[in-house]
Amino acid sequence: MNPAPLSGLYVCEGSSDVPLADIVEFLYAERGCALRLSRPNFEALRGVRRDVKSKLVAGARLIDEPFNLAVVHRDADRAGWQERRDEIESALTASGVVCDLIPVIPITMTEAWLLLDEQEIREVAGNPNGREVLSLPKTHEAERVADPKALLRECLLQAASARGRRRQTVASRFSQHRAQLLQRLDINGPVTQLTSWKMLIADIDRCVESLRPDDPAA
Repeated sequence: MNPAPLSGLYVCEGSSDVPLADIVEFLYAERGCALRLSRPNFEALRGVRRDVKSKLVAGARLIDEPFNLAVVHRDADRAGWQERRDEIESALTASGVVCDLIPVIPITMTEAWLLLDEQEIREVAGNPNGREVLSLPKTHEAERVADPKALLRECLLQAASARGRRRQTVASRFSQHRAQLLQRLDINGPVTQLTSWKMLIADIDRCVESLRPDDPAA
C-alpha cells in the first residue's frame, strides 16, 4: 500500500534553484509516494524578506491550508552542512509552520552538483562537440571546490569556446544555463557519491518510511 499523496511547500534561494523541487518530487515518486510541492515566486512577492522563516510564513499563507512537508534549499557555503541544517530547523520552528522537513543543503554550493557531467555542460553551453579542456574536479573533489559557482561559470565559457560579444552573451545566461543543468542532473549518476546528496536521500527515506503503516499487511 502506497502512502497517501503529500502536499508541500518548496523554499529555495533563487529562481534558478526551482528545478530542485522537481528532483525531490521524483525521488519521492521513486519510493512510491506522490508529492506535489507548491513553488511560490518569493522574489515577486512584495514585503517578503529573504530569510527562510519569512519565506515559510509567506508560503504557508499563500497555500492557506495544512500541508505535509517543507522542502528548504540552502547552500552550505562556509557555514557548513550541520550549521545550515540547524538554521533551517530553527527557522521552521520559529515560523510556527507545523510539518515535516526535508533540507536540501549542497556542499558548498549547488553548483558543486553541476560540475560532475562534462557532456551536459558542453550541451548547455551550445557546443556539444567541443574539445576545449574543462577544469572539472573529480567527483570526490567536487564538495571541496572553494568557489564552485565561479568554476562552473568559467567551464561554461570554456565549453562554449566563445569569443568577443558571444562570450558576453554566454556569460549573461549563466542563471539559465545553471537551471538547465539542474533540470538535466542525473540523479543516478556521480552525484550519488556526494555527502550532501546522501544526506538528502537519507532524509527522504526517513520521511517516506514514517508514512508507511506499521503492519506490512495493512
